Amino acid sequence: MKKISLTLGLVVALVISAAAQVTIGDVTLPGSIKAGNTNLVLNGGGTRVKFFMDIYVAGLYLPAKNGNADAIVKANEAQAVRLQITSGMATSDRMADAVKEGFEKSTGGKVAPIQAKVDRFLKLFKQEAIVKTNVFELVYEPNVGTKVYKNGKLLDTIDGMDFKTALFGIWLGNDPVEPKLKTGMLGQAK
Repeated sequence: MKKISLTLGLVVALVISAAAQVTIGDVTLPGSIKAGNTNLVLNGGGTRVKFFMDIYVAGLYLPAKNGNADAIVKANEAQAVRLQITSGMATSDRMADAVKEGFEKSTGGKVAPIQAKVDRFLKLFKQEAIVKTNVFELVYEPNVGTKVYKNGKLLDTIDGMDFKTALFGIWLGNDPVEPKLKTGMLGQAK
């Protein structure tokens, strides 16, 4: 009887785990990731398209599901964005340029107060070549900052809620890089 209960419990856990993950195109976003000691759940995801090409798949991870973009951007709580590169067109220079443009949009052109942090962040894209299948995780932890990982390796931690707000605003702000991606990350895709 114990063996049956254990087996049934394992099957239920696997089904729940598999149901929590989402596949977008050829990319499967995990159902959860960790930010320090906080377990974050996949809120939603989508594809960044530019010039009719899929560039990356992005997933938003939060402590609990939330569809309010403004509240998410302003929340001083553990959160993460996971980006998986899906195109060979996403070079280091192109990603840095696109992110720079995203910060301009996110801040309404008022990047100056966080320019040094943005420059530091942009340099991370140029440390080594970006290739298809690379995974970036941008993990914000309160009182720590935004940890930037590439393929599981910590590249840097950039402090400040001001930076986190601008960074998450790239996808979730009033003028996001792609409205359809914003909708997907908020879990509202149709």
